[in-house]
Amino acid sequence: QVQLAESGGGLVQPGGSLRLSCAASGSIFSVNTMGWYRQAPGKQRELVAAITRGGSTNYADSVKGRFTISRDNGKNTVYLQMNGLKPGDTAVYYCNADVRTSPFRTSQIYWGQGTQVTVSS
Repeated sequence: QVQLAESGGGLVQPGGSLRLSCAASGSIFSVNTMGWYRQAPGKQRELVAAITRGGSTNYADSVKGRFTISRDNGKNTVYLQMNGLKPGDTAVYYCNADVRTSPFRTSQIYWGQGTQVTVSS
């Protein structure tokens, strides 16, 4: 099995910063794309940012220039540096990872349990 453990959420004032981390552990052969999603109350879960194993990135338009996704392949960990936070960024943030548990199996998506980010004065 594979587990994703997120950390780094919390309460921050508008304009502040937070850094989220998500570490994958368990029976891992390789980790492909890793990403961050968020879900605000009453809204659908949406992609925030994603990063391939080779380092190519993709961002939602609403966070471009403010958020930066990165990863440490040796630690199977993905990070999300969030600067210039706005109240509209308030949501539960989930990480996911496309993981192969064996060279003989296709990959599948795993999700973390989510971490709350609240931006408020």
